[in-house]
Amino acid sequence: MNIIYLHAETWKRLLARRAQLPHALLFTGQRGIGKLELARAFAELLLCERTDGSTEGQACGRCAACNWLAQGNHPDFRLLQPAALDDSADEESGKGEGESARRKPSAQITIDQVRALDDFLHVGAHRRGLRVILVNPAEAMNRATANALLKSLEEPMAGVLFLLVSSEPARLLPTIRSRCQVVPVARPEASLASAWLRAAGVDDAERWLALAGGAPLRAVAMGDSEGGGDRELLDALVGELSRGDRLDALNAAAALDRVVKAEKAPAALSRLVVWLQHWLCDLTLAQAGQPARHFIREQPALQRLAKTAELRRLLAFNAKAIQYRSQAEQPLNSRLFLEDVFMGYAAIFSGI
Repeated sequence: MNIIYLHAETWKRLLARRAQLPHALLFTGQRGIGKLELARAFAELLLCERTDGSTEGQACGRCAACNWLAQGNHPDFRLLQPAALDDSADEESGKGEGESARRKPSAQITIDQVRALDDFLHVGAHRRGLRVILVNPAEAMNRATANALLKSLEEPMAGVLFLLVSSEPARLLPTIRSRCQVVPVARPEASLASAWLRAAGVDDAERWLALAGGAPLRAVAMGDSEGGGDRELLDALVGELSRGDRLDALNAAAALDRVVKAEKAPAALSRLVVWLQHWLCDLTLAQAGQPARHFIREQPALQRLAKTAELRRLLAFNAKAIQYRSQAEQPLNSRLFLEDVFMGYAAIFSGI
């Protein structure tokens, strides 16, 4: 189902801007709600060459411009994003020999990528007179890169539109934010997002939407039964956390470490810690007799665990989990990290 279905009101406001476009738009909102996809759809519409009105405010998907965009080679479109987000990043990082083969794709938008826009900006449009640059995520620029981009924003060229996408706009330079018109993208209503997920073939849509914090695209990734990844990691984590006072911390750490190391997606430990925090939140709610916010299907297990959890230790471990969040980004040893996590969790139920 089209992403525009989730953000119909925002799309209407974007359509109203077409008559008088600014030189830069900044799409902001929660991760996983479709900001990038919405910005991309707007770029496609602006570059679409079918103007007979038959496409109802969307790109036709059939003209030469739409085909070029689909193939990634439209001459009037540029996408700036970290190399780590490229589809081919995993394959490319494994090619070659020696140091180059071990080098990880950059998680930053580099200053060289911005400088490479010079020719694009100073050469006229090849097709309909509009050139579009999509920057995602905008917070992936360091100060030097951001300042290089700022020069183009401060001296906008006719017929050039920048579309910036950010889940953390506060991390952007104030001077960049001030030169963009903000497009706030709200989290879609749960009923709308659930229907969208079911149409996308996601089983148990309500569960995955709750676990994703209401972010439908994140829920798609988590609920992908064929893709493994999030679902396998999450199921393994929940299986261990549900044991409570029967948890063997060392065995649990070994089991989760195998799943983490088998994952191809980045930041598996970071996601695991986020889910742990959600679980602790729901466990605290269960102790207060309140329904779960995230692990809806696991409500009976949470209620059972709440009877034996010691509240003081639960709150203390909640605070410790905040530290785990930063440690998970660059752990020296994932196995030892997980052992510490599970020993701390098991202590909530030890009664000692």
